Amino acid sequence: MSLVTLLQIQDLHVTYSGSRGTIPAVRGVDLSLDPGRTIGLAGESGCGKSTLAAAILRLLPPRTEVTGKILLDGKDVLEMSFGALRAVRWSSASIIFQGAMHALNPMHRIGVQIAEPILLHEQVEEKVARKRVAELLDQVGLPVWRSSSYPHELSGGQRQRVMIAMALACNPDLIIADEATTALDVMVQAQVLDLISNLVRDRDVGMIMISHDLSVLADTCDEVAVMYAGKVVEQGHAHEVFAGARHPYSDALASAFPVIGDVEARHRPRGLAGDPPDPTDLPSGCTFHPRCPVARDDCLTVVPPLEALADDPQRRSACHVAQDGLPIRTPAPVRMEESTT
Repeated sequence: MSLVTLLQIQDLHVTYSGSRGTIPAVRGVDLSLDPGRTIGLAGESGCGKSTLAAAILRLLPPRTEVTGKILLDGKDVLEMSFGALRAVRWSSASIIFQGAMHALNPMHRIGVQIAEPILLHEQVEEKVARKRVAELLDQVGLPVWRSSSYPHELSGGQRQRVMIAMALACNPDLIIADEATTALDVMVQAQVLDLISNLVRDRDVGMIMISHDLSVLADTCDEVAVMYAGKVVEQGHAHEVFAGARHPYSDALASAFPVIGDVEARHRPRGLAGDPPDPTDLPSGCTFHPRCPVARDDCLTVVPPLEALADDPQRRSACHVAQDGLPIRTPAPVRMEESTT
């Protein structure tokens, strides 16, 4: 295992340019990842998860401003020449895109598509590439004869497995899974998540898992970073963030997935009112305060830093209330039939 941290993201800012002016999509994110570990990125659509992932491999559109550092094996991706960047993609870091049907080329058989990065980066003969394709398909639980299939001939779960095989084709050190299981039914999702977890463990790769579902990340990740309006608002051990959030937004995400058989969840469904803020018109102070159930006066004016909590140094939260050691959840109203007289 390398002594160098696999991935270090330092003060990353990503700003898009468009007809509405500049749009700050990622605002000062710091993350690190070691080999054999998985970090999850959680949050609603538009919070900056996929933008952050695309920035790691410089897959952002033209006229996008990116500042900060993205160190992959100690080398800054943002300062690489295009030739060096092409060598990094697939061989050092790869990505499993959201929606395999849109990521795969409908005109080519899947064996050809899996073989393409192998032929390009490893400069091997086609015979060797075909053998490698067969090994990859076997690894992801697909029969070898499927290499001659077109994407439309496969189920959603099979196409997702093809994307995983492509991501593994050149033995990268880092894999980014961007909502890799969103379109799958629960049974196939469980199979794909188990496959991903085993590959991380067996190959000692680092993985970034992106999802809006904290329960998925709790099952597959060592650590979770929750993003809101382009910033990380909470970070900590995956199970702890899911089971005992220390930021009101993380708590709302976790509570959005009620447990079957949980009487309290059935009688007191919890959600989150409102929508994420317009990135071109962010609120002052804590950007979450317009939707926060425990917001107070200082939340409206002072931006809370992402800091370790006094009572739990392993957890970081960007919340004034949590940093003061106060409850981040308002008490639920008492149901009439539960009240006493």
